[in-house]
Amino acid sequence: MNREIDFDKLQGLAPAIVQDAASGEVLMLGFMNREACERTLTTGYVTFFSRTRNQLWTKGETSGNRLRLVGAAIDCDCDTVLLQVEVEGAGLVCHEGTRSCFTRPLFPAGPQKENIVPRAVRS
Repeated sequence: MNREIDFDKLQGLAPAIVQDAASGEVLMLGFMNREACERTLTTGYVTFFSRTRNQLWTKGETSGNRLRLVGAAIDCDCDTVLLQVEVEGAGLVCHEGTRSCFTRPLFPAGPQKENIVPRAVRS
């Protein structure tokens, strides 16, 4: 998989979106370098590259909430990874003790549906 990922666009890193394989829920976003990607594929458990600690870390190595890799895909630009996982342990993926890191609404009452018009965009 990592031979297809364009790690050069973000100085050696690629965003990795983590999704629950059964429900489709987005759980978190991390970053991977080539070594993290290779370790993930070798071990079957998701490993990221920590930008703040400048080192690899395998999700759940201290909490027990490990992410077992079920499937993976890359986006059309080959610079973002989608990891489909099964959560092991208590299922609390976020370091704040929630299942997902995406728990804070951006808009107080959600986006106004009448202002959202779906359309195809070409770049």
